[in-house]
Amino acid sequence: MVEKGLTGNMDLVAKILEALLMRGHEEEALGRIDLLISSQCNVNFDNLLSVLSEKGKTIAALKLLDFGLQRDCDIDFKSYDKVLDALLAAGKTLNAYSILCKIMEKAGVTSWKSYEDLIKSLNQEGNTKQADILSRMIKGDDKSHENKKGKKKASVAA
Repeated sequence: MVEKGLTGNMDLVAKILEALLMRGHEEEALGRIDLLISSQCNVNFDNLLSVLSEKGKTIAALKLLDFGLQRDCDIDFKSYDKVLDALLAAGKTLNAYSILCKIMEKAGVTSWKSYEDLIKSLNQEGNTKQADILSRMIKGDDKSHENKKGKKKASVAA
């Protein structure tokens, strides 16, 4: 329909996309969203992310959010927060960490209030390196990529 330039009944598109995502057909849904975007059609990412997060479809929400971030789509910060909260509630801390890093890289600092909860969960699960990197990113001190050996070699050379 969209390939032929027909834009009638676009109200059904959101329901079709939601149904595909809810049933686990993420790749097909993302392909259709890509087609819609390339055809200059509007996709309501915020609504889709909200529905997926509320219904516990965290992996589908994660994939959709990642897709939207990669293509610089218009997504509200509240939607970021909903997905992050759903991931954290489902115990998917590494996924939450990964997408939070992408959000901070692409969209800047988010107002997500559960940073400390994520850092605590990462530490409890033994992911101390990720917890340390995240706490440094939040504080604005992103020197986490320097290592002690590099500092020692630099001071010996001087």
